[in-house]
Amino acid sequence: MPAQKAGVLRIGVLGCADIAERRMLPSMARQPLVEVTAIASRSLAKARAFTGRFGGTPVAGYAGLLERDDVDAVYLPLPPELHVEWTLRALQAGKHVLCEKPFAARLADADKAVSLARERGLLLMESFMFLHHSQHARVQQLLGDGLIGELRLFGSEFGIPLRRDADGIPRRASTLPEVAAYPLRAAQLFLGPHLRVAGAHVSPATAHGPAPAGGALLTAAGGATAQLAYGVEHAYRSGYDLWGSQGRLRLERAFSTPDEHVPVLHVEQGGAVREIRLAPDTHFTNIAGVFARAVLDREDFTPHTEALLAHARLTDAVEQAAARPGPVQHADCGSDGSRVERRRREDFR
Repeated sequence: MPAQKAGVLRIGVLGCADIAERRMLPSMARQPLVEVTAIASRSLAKARAFTGRFGGTPVAGYAGLLERDDVDAVYLPLPPELHVEWTLRALQAGKHVLCEKPFAARLADADKAVSLARERGLLLMESFMFLHHSQHARVQQLLGDGLIGELRLFGSEFGIPLRRDADGIPRRASTLPEVAAYPLRAAQLFLGPHLRVAGAHVSPATAHGPAPAGGALLTAAGGATAQLAYGVEHAYRSGYDLWGSQGRLRLERAFSTPDEHVPVLHVEQGGAVREIRLAPDTHFTNIAGVFARAVLDREDFTPHTEALLAHARLTDAVEQAAARPGPVQHADCGSDGSRVERRRREDFR
C-alpha cells in the first residue's frame, strides 16, 4: 500500500452517483490537498469504471471501503435516504465525512450524527459547494456596503427538468429534498441561520414520483422575509434576488454554476439597470479544499456542525409545515435547536 503523502487528505468515495462522476471527482482531481484512494459501489464493475477515470482502488460494497486504512475521510454522494446510516457507519469507523446535501430531513438524525462526530473528534460537513463560490461573497459585500439599502425580501428558485433515459422514458434527475436544499440554505446565508417558517407546501405526486414541487415562506428576526420555490419537473431555473429599500439585485446560475461561467449581477436602482460581471470560480474544487484543510490543519469543526444542525432544523420545520393540514401555523426554529409550534399534531412520518 502506498505511503500517505504529507499534507494530503486521503478520501474514499461511497457510491458512484451522478454528481460524483460529473462534478466532485473531476474537481477533487484538481485539488492538491486531496487524494482519492478508493471508490466503492455495490457493483465492482462500476467501481472499476470510476477508478479507471479518477484513480484509487475499486471496492465492492460500502462497508469494505470503511475498513481500509488508506482512507482518512469519505465523500458520501449516496441518495438522501442513505445519508444518515452511512455517515454514522463512517464516523464509527473513524472517518471524517463530507456528505451531500441535504444531510437529514429530521433534526433528531442530525443531532445524533453531530454528537457522534464530536465525541470521536471527527469532521462532519454538509457539501453545500455553492457556498464556496466567490460570487456569493461578492453579493454579501455589496449588501454590506448598502448597495440596495435594507434587505426586505430574499427570493429564490431552483427547478430542474425531467431527463430521458436510454429508452426515451422521462426520469427525475433528483429528489425534491435535494433541490429544495439550495434555496433553503441560501436563505440562511443572507437572512441568518435561525429562520421562522411561516408556511410551506408540496404538490401532489405525478406519474414520475412523489412531491414534484414545493415552496416555503420564511421570516427573519429583523422582519425580512424569504419566498422560495423548488421543483424537479420544471424548466431549469437556478437563482436568487434580493429586494432592498433602495434597489434590487439578481443573480442567475447561482447554484449549479459551471466552472467556466462568468457570473453577472443585475442591479436595479431608481429605474436603471446595470450589470456587474464577476470572475468564474470552481466551487467544487474549493469545497474539497475547505474540507481537507479543516482536517489537515486541525481547525475547529464546530462551525461546520452548527451549520449542518441549523439546516436540518429548518428542513425539519419546513417539512412539518408542508404536511400540516388546515391554516398555516408558525414553526419557530429556535437558536437552542428547539422548535415551538402553536398546536400539536401527529408526526407525519
